[in-house]
Amino acid sequence: MPIATLVTQQAPDFTADAVMPDNTFGQITISSLKGKNVVLFFYPLDFTFVCPSEILAFNKKLDEFKKRNTEVIGVSIDSKFTHLAWKNTPVEDGGIGNIQYPLVSDLNKNIAREYGILFNESVALRGLFLIDTKGVIRHAVINDLPLGRNVAEALRMVDALQFVETHGDQVCPANWQEGDEAMKATEEGVASYLAKHAK
Repeated sequence: MPIATLVTQQAPDFTADAVMPDNTFGQITISSLKGKNVVLFFYPLDFTFVCPSEILAFNKKLDEFKKRNTEVIGVSIDSKFTHLAWKNTPVEDGGIGNIQYPLVSDLNKNIAREYGILFNESVALRGLFLIDTKGVIRHAVINDLPLGRNVAEALRMVDALQFVETHGDQVCPANWQEGDEAMKATEEGVASYLAKHAK
């Protein structure tokens, strides 16, 4: 399914092998995580270049995601054994060390295909999907292979989602951060907001 059509839809469900935070092998079923937000991000391959920087950046902010009732899950087309080997490789040697969120194995590429980001039937592009507590995709972004993502922006989107879910009559304008004024979803609301902030 094309990525644009996934936003507002139920996240494609899957059950897949994964390396868990304690370095054991387990399985992840995405639909079993309803009740939590999920940041599901895809990366091309283990033992590559941009990928470890992203994986480590998500790990550094993992407590911030967990404070927001949000699980982080990484996915690539590698086997669970390759994931574990990469976790067992020290960071200073190009590994990712003992990161504390699951890495899913998508060996048959079906998950990347279902999420619309399989590139040349080969690897996943850098797709990121924010799934809400009901299992609905509320935000998606896709980067080409050499372009790393911004983890702070992923956190900002979780904050924005939680804000609009709590304040149903308000929306989050451009560059909104937690604690900023939001906008009433009315003609008067947008006029008032722009009068204060557009200059």
